[in-house]
Amino acid sequence: MTRHYSALSLIREGLNGQRGWEPAWRDARPRAHYDAIVVGGGGHGLATAYYLAKNHGITNVALLERGWIGGGNTGRNTTVIRSNYFFPETAAFFDFALKLYEGLSQDLNYNIMFSQRGMWFLGHDRHAMEMLSRSVNAMLLNGVDAELHDGDSVRRHIPGLNDRPRFPILGALNQPRGGTARHDAVAWGYARGASRLGVDIIQNCEVRDFIIEAGQMRGVETSFGTIRSDLVGMAVAGHSTVLAAKAGVRLPISSYALQAFVSEPVKPCLDTVILSPATGTYLSQSDKGELVIGAGLDMFLSYAQRGSLPWMERAAAGVVELFPAFSRMRFLRQWAGLVDITHDSTPIIDKTKIGGFYISAGWGTGGFKAIPAGGWCLAHLMATGRSHPLATGFCLDRFRSGALIDEASASGISH
Repeated sequence: MTRHYSALSLIREGLNGQRGWEPAWRDARPRAHYDAIVVGGGGHGLATAYYLAKNHGITNVALLERGWIGGGNTGRNTTVIRSNYFFPETAAFFDFALKLYEGLSQDLNYNIMFSQRGMWFLGHDRHAMEMLSRSVNAMLLNGVDAELHDGDSVRRHIPGLNDRPRFPILGALNQPRGGTARHDAVAWGYARGASRLGVDIIQNCEVRDFIIEAGQMRGVETSFGTIRSDLVGMAVAGHSTVLAAKAGVRLPISSYALQAFVSEPVKPCLDTVILSPATGTYLSQSDKGELVIGAGLDMFLSYAQRGSLPWMERAAAGVVELFPAFSRMRFLRQWAGLVDITHDSTPIIDKTKIGGFYISAGWGTGGFKAIPAGGWCLAHLMATGRSHPLATGFCLDRFRSGALIDEASASGISH
């Protein structure tokens, strides 16, 4: 039984020289057969395994990760959590994810450091303000919290903004419940919770092929040998197309590198999250004092987890445009996450043409904030064979029928 974390246990271990802690999860070796296999040890895969056990009682589960837990996109993002979406389907889904985040630390008995500091989306011209006004109305109609502020109100709430910016700040959309969480803590918390419920977490286990007999999934071939199961779920982000192709499944997804940066740490001076479309930059400040800076996609297909200098230059220019006081700060780290983009910038949670093979993919740059709901819905689909009501619109068939949920065109805030 995994030890319960509490203030009392922290005090006890502090007095004991921190010698009584146990590993957060079991580093298991694979068995020959499982009731279900989840491929991918990022946030979505871990959440799927956790909710399979917690919500559906399916505990004989193997979670297979090619590298280490949280070493992919879960550890390579800017940790922003929000639900400021336009269409009813995406608004309901991402707000459900946000609600799960609000109780996740208590549910997992693991502090994910969720800070609801607000998410500000700046408007720099009349057209942008019209779009933000429309988005606020849509969010309120969809039952999601939203506020529309004018330029003076933005400056009152966010001290230090440029008084004479190249791109005037005419106003902003603010979602007060938005914020950030510690990405490693989300992965580790789900891993610990899943392991506690009986899931085998198997690291450094590469899935090399699928075992398919008469159109039915029967298991996977891995670097550890054959592991059999008639139920396989896949959540591997930017490698979705590569792995699905091994099962003969073609996905309407393109993979790109999305860059992010961290500055040297400074004293706390920014207590919210800001996104500026005119500068192509968004930023927040971590608990350690580093500025966490997001940039745009490298607009060429790539499977590399490294960034490029042009986006570093653009991100630096965007930050200085917003906050001139940061001009003398230095970059500390640069990285890129491998993101999977669908044609309508809306994810896929659906069964495939292979019986018993289910996928969660196409999260683009919204994967981290969707982790709890993505795992919840994929687990429901795997356990019942039916789409969860929140994910019925996220089907593969929409690309054939034309029933797209085009968030990128509707609101411009899905990325």
